Amino acid sequence: MKSFIVLLCAALTAPAAYSQAPARIVSLDLCTDWMLARYADRTQVAALSPMHRQYPVAWLDNSWPAHDATLERIVELRPDLVITGQYNALQLRSRLQTLGFRVEVLPLPTSLDTVTQYEERLLSLLGKPLSLASTPHAAMKAETGPKRLLLLGANGIGTGRGTFEDAILERAGWTNYLHDDGYLSLDLERIVTDPPDAILWAAPRSKALANRFAEHPVLRQAVPREHWLTTDYWRWQCPGPWTWELVGQLHRWLQ
Repeated sequence: MKSFIVLLCAALTAPAAYSQAPARIVSLDLCTDWMLARYADRTQVAALSPMHRQYPVAWLDNSWPAHDATLERIVELRPDLVITGQYNALQLRSRLQTLGFRVEVLPLPTSLDTVTQYEERLLSLLGKPLSLASTPHAAMKAETGPKRLLLLGANGIGTGRGTFEDAILERAGWTNYLHDDGYLSLDLERIVTDPPDAILWAAPRSKALANRFAEHPVLRQAVPREHWLTTDYWRWQCPGPWTWELVGQLHRWLQ
C-alpha cells in the first residue's frame, strides 16, 4: 500500500518543465554511469546504477550514490532527469515515463564519427557547454607500413571488420588481422601458420576457462611476448571520450 501511494504521488507531482539544468539525475546503466561521472557535477547526480559497482573502474569510487534498480527507490530519489542507454532497463524506464518522469535515452555510437555527437547530447542534457566534448583523432598511419593486429577476446573470439573496435584499430593506423565481419571463433592452427604482427588481449584478467585460448603455449610461441599488447578492458566496454585515448595508445605502439 505504501509503494502504491508513493508512486501515485510521484505521478501527480513529477517535474514537467525542463528549462533549467537538471539537479537530480539518475542513471540506469553502466555506460551512462561512466558518462555522468566524467561530465556531470557530482552534486547533480542523485544516483548511479548498481552496475558501476559490479564493473568497477579505478577512477570511479564507491562514494558515488547508487540505487538498487527498483522503481520504488528511484521514485523516492525524485529525479528531474533519468538517463539510460537504448538497450537497458526497458520496463523500468517505461514505468517511469508513465509516472511522468523525464527519461532520456542515449543511443550508443555505432561508429567513431558519432562518438562526439553522443558526448554532445549528454552535455546538452546536463546544461554544459558542448565545447567540453573530446576532440576526435584524425586517421593515423603506420610509419613503417601497415601492421596486422589481432583483437583477441575471451573464449577465443576475435573481432573482425565492420565493428566499432575495428574502426578504432584502423583509425590508430593498424590493419585488422581478420578479414571477415563481426565477432569470430578463431582457428589456432591458422594463427600459428600466419601469425599477426601483434595481439591485443582485450579481456578481463582472470584465471578462467574463457582465457584458455589466449594462454595456449603454441599461440604464445607464434607471437612473441613483447608483441602481446594490453589495454584497460573497461575502455572497450562503452564508447566515450576514452575511445580517443585508446586510439592514441594503439598508435603509439606502432612507433
